[in-house]
Parts: sequence; C-alpha cells; structure tokens
Amino acid sequence: MTDPSLAAQFTAVVAEVLEHVQDSQLLKLPHFSVDLPPYLSAHGVMMIAAAALLFCLGILGVRQSKGVPRGLGALLEIYVLFIRDHMMIPYLGEEDGRKMTPTFCSLFAFILFMNLLGLMPGLKTATSNVSVTAALAVVSFYFMTAGAARKTGVLGFFKGLIPSGIPWPILILLVPLEIISLFVRTFALCIRLFANMFAGHMVVPFLLNIMVMYGILFSPFLIMAIFIFVLEIFVAFLQAYIFTLLSAVFIGQRYHPSH
Repeated sequence: MTDPSLAAQFTAVVAEVLEHVQDSQLLKLPHFSVDLPPYLSAHGVMMIAAAALLFCLGILGVRQSKGVPRGLGALLEIYVLFIRDHMMIPYLGEEDGRKMTPTFCSLFAFILFMNLLGLMPGLKTATSNVSVTAALAVVSFYFMTAGAARKTGVLGFFKGLIPSGIPWPILILLVPLEIISLFVRTFALCIRLFANMFAGHMVVPFLLNIMVMYGILFSPFLIMAIFIFVLEIFVAFLQAYIFTLLSAVFIGQRYHPSH
C-alpha cells in the first residue's frame, strides 16, 4: 500500500514545481514576496526586466563604442557582427541582412535575458509561458508574411509559394500546403522555445525539492540538479540562438523564394 504521508509529500513537491513554472500574481523572492497588481503578472515583470536590461545594455554599449570600441562596446560589436555575418546576411542577403540586423540582435538578447532571469532564485522564466513564445513567434510570422509581401508585392508573395516547373494538378495540393507551412513554422518556433524552457525549469526544482523533503539518502539529486542547472545556462543561449536562426531562415525563404 502507498504511504499516505509519502503521497502527500510527493503532491507537495509537484505543487511547488508547478508553482515555479506557472504564471501568477505573486513574485516570491528569496527573503520576501511581492503581490503584483491585477494588470501585471510575474512573467510580465520578467519581460519588462528583460526589456530594461536590453535597453540599458544598448545605452552602455553605444557610449563605450565611440572612437575605438573597448570593454562592453567591443563585446557588443562582436555580438552584432556575429548576428549579422552568421545569421542575417547568409539567409536574407546583403541588403536585407544589414537592415534587419538591429531587429534580430534585439530579439536574440531579449529571449536570452528572459531565459537567464528564470535561473535566478525567486524569479520566473517568461519563455516557459506559451503565450510569451507565441507572441515572439508572431513577430517572425509578421516578417514571413507582411514583410515579404511588402518587399516582393502581394502578387510576388503568392508567386513565391508556387514552385516553378510543377504541373498544375499538383499545385492544387501543393499551394495550400505551402500556406499551411507558414503557420506550422510559426507554431514550431513557439513550441520549441516553450517546451525546452518549461521542461528544464521543472527538472531542477523537482530534484531540489525531492532532496529537501526526503533527506540525506537523496543527496545525489543535488549533484544532478547542479549539472542540469549548468546545462540550463547553455540551453538558455542555445534556444535564443535557434529561435533567431530559424526565424532568419524562414523569413529569408519568403524574402527570396527564388533561392
């Protein structure tokens, strides 16, 4: 028979873990808690904090990049060149790649800051909320559709969905699939980021709570939690990179359908 006290403890662990990843009106910091107003949630606070960090980093970088870049300015220059030369230009071309580099530098950093903030004690990961990742994916969808239509024209946009040299009976099936693929790619961007951040941030608190509740016999869980925490730092960078890279690939396919 199952020990009722053991089942109750396990239920408490699950509740604590779910509270860590779910949005709420309460922000639990290490030494105190903050009740948020009805129009603001914990994930909303994390998004505002990430945007504020992005803004401050940009201001500091601009100030230090005057003349010969040094310190933070030099680091930001390397970051911008990496985004431009390894993501934007290869998939969007020279002209469009340079134009969209500032947008995607901001997108990458914004996602990264939200991912990293969730690793700090008491804070939450906004990207573990599917509504947040869906909003980010909609930005990519906008460039895949409205941005591409503006660049190539509405007629050119729909022509880009029709591969050349395909018999017209096949196009009856292929064109709707191409249109559906725009939504599928957007959905994939949303779910990939959400699932990776949600899953990772469930594992670490689960292992720590198990160790605390069940004692010294479960101390190896602490080593596992530390290992996964370090892995989560890597995943935070990786997921920001993947989201930005795939967005550039998908947008480039619509901006330059002939390629």
